[in-house]
Amino acid sequence: MDYLQKKSIRSVAAAITGFLRHSVRKIGITREKLPSCIALAVCPLVTFYLFEMYTHNPFTTMHFKTQLLNMAFYVLTALLLFGIVKYVRAALMLQTAFFMVVGLANYYVLNFRSAPIMPWDIYSISTAASVAGNFNYELSTSTILVIVGFLILLLIESRFHMKAPGRVAKRAALILLSIVMIYGYTGMIQSESFVQSFGLYDKLFTPTVMNKRDGNIVAFLMEMEYMDVEKPADYSADGTGSNYEQAGKDSAGLAAAVEEPESVKRPNIIVIMDEAFSDLAVRGEFTTNEDYMPFIHSLQQGAENTRTGYLNVSVLGGNTANTEFEFLTGNTIGFLPQGSVAYQQYVQKEMPSLASYLKELDYHTVAIHPYYASGWDRDRVYPLLGFDEFLSQDDFRNPKRIRNYISDESSFAKIIELYENKEAGEPLFVFNVTMQNHSGYEEEFHNFTPDITVDGIDSKVLSMYLSLVKQTDSALQGLIDYFSQVDEDTMIVFFGDHQPTTYVSNPILRNNKVDPETLTDEENLLKYKVPYVIWSNFDIEEQTDGETSANYLAMDVLENCDLPLPALQSSLTGVREKYPVISAAGVREADGTLTTVKECGEALNDYRSLEYYLLFDYGR
Repeated sequence: MDYLQKKSIRSVAAAITGFLRHSVRKIGITREKLPSCIALAVCPLVTFYLFEMYTHNPFTTMHFKTQLLNMAFYVLTALLLFGIVKYVRAALMLQTAFFMVVGLANYYVLNFRSAPIMPWDIYSISTAASVAGNFNYELSTSTILVIVGFLILLLIESRFHMKAPGRVAKRAALILLSIVMIYGYTGMIQSESFVQSFGLYDKLFTPTVMNKRDGNIVAFLMEMEYMDVEKPADYSADGTGSNYEQAGKDSAGLAAAVEEPESVKRPNIIVIMDEAFSDLAVRGEFTTNEDYMPFIHSLQQGAENTRTGYLNVSVLGGNTANTEFEFLTGNTIGFLPQGSVAYQQYVQKEMPSLASYLKELDYHTVAIHPYYASGWDRDRVYPLLGFDEFLSQDDFRNPKRIRNYISDESSFAKIIELYENKEAGEPLFVFNVTMQNHSGYEEEFHNFTPDITVDGIDSKVLSMYLSLVKQTDSALQGLIDYFSQVDEDTMIVFFGDHQPTTYVSNPILRNNKVDPETLTDEENLLKYKVPYVIWSNFDIEEQTDGETSANYLAMDVLENCDLPLPALQSSLTGVREKYPVISAAGVREADGTLTTVKECGEALNDYRSLEYYLLFDYGR
């Protein structure tokens, strides 16, 4: 431990000790009050350990100095509550009950989406509630023991009866000092110099690791610093706006295409972002009783007018809307705070997207999502992105369901219905976000029986997941078979939004003798890979083993349709050459080096500035 770290610990300890001494003098401790005073100091520490034990063992994942840092917060908040509610019993029990409930919620959130609760989740409460009934809420033995521990602690805390100082001035002083200390504590936690000197883990793109190493409270407070998007270095709205407009002017054929849409080839473009669709073989080898995606695997071997590869996305196990945002806008979540949801936080006005661009070319633009229209605020956001029409589950009549969701087969049938009902020659753009494969995967259903098993792995959730993937594969084959027979030029783009939560894939890693808790950076990045397919019924250059990221995929689509690139995508052609993969999970340089958005620094500043401009200053 170096000098700066020791100094940081001493500073925190001295501040807390001095504050406690001051509080003791203000209270006027007597022998009768001593047990309550001890409880006020000790019970918050027990609450801290129980809260952490919901998701990990703090004695093995956290340094002791980091444990002390977390404990300080619990003691300070207990003192604040004591000043507010007057009774030590009420203060301690309120704090314990709060962390018991929040800890249990965090336990479920972590299991369901492989990421803990983060500050931005407040924007997603309604979306989470809409799918809450589809998960398994069974508790592990260790979690039950933690809850029992909380209940015992509550019982013990109910036996202490000390009151805060009766005089209003003394109580006000206690409350004010507590608030000042908590404010200072938070500022210290969010100080980059303190984070580095203390040795805290600050890699926001791995929030689960961050919570385990830093503790849930410290990690949460560190993340709060990033709720606002900082302006890029040397950012100028006017200057960046001029660069954006110039990029549009420099894009070959763009002005002519927008002025005279009929002068360019305009094939129908059908994009399917399939819920939780992935090929878990990228995580490790495994053998199944039959191929779980035979059609896509056949395309990956090389097929006429087909391009296949792997798409790097920024999310895992959830936050679907962020992959939508990256694909449709060309922006990257990598420039935004970890865990934020762009649709809900930043898309508040009209902004350029693939949909708005194609609309300029006289495409009829339709979004489909066979679930609640309000999920991730899609009913508000899609019109801002340029969609003429949005079809939700209310627009499906007697669809086939697999488990509780409308099947991909029925979702794809809606695309065919749109095609058959449109005017001949009118170009159609469809963006279909499916629901069939949404987690959880534990329940059994009368309308779906898993038929894929994995040799040597006894996992019902893995069997369920791979069986659902097989259904999607079959539905995609049917869709492509249909459009291979139509007269109008049509392109179909298919990709997954993210891999399923890690409780599905971890058995594969363990079967390959890989510890999911000790992954290398390269192994960790594999969690963010999903397959993509670009197929057309007209001539395009074939490709296999492509490697790109969601923010670039629309560029590939437009280029293979021989359509000019809009302004942002035109400006990114040089960036893509140097950095062919950019996501919140990692950046891949042209020579194969793996790095991060943060480490790229100024090299990506022009891209970052354009994104900031489009989110906050475009159209003003």
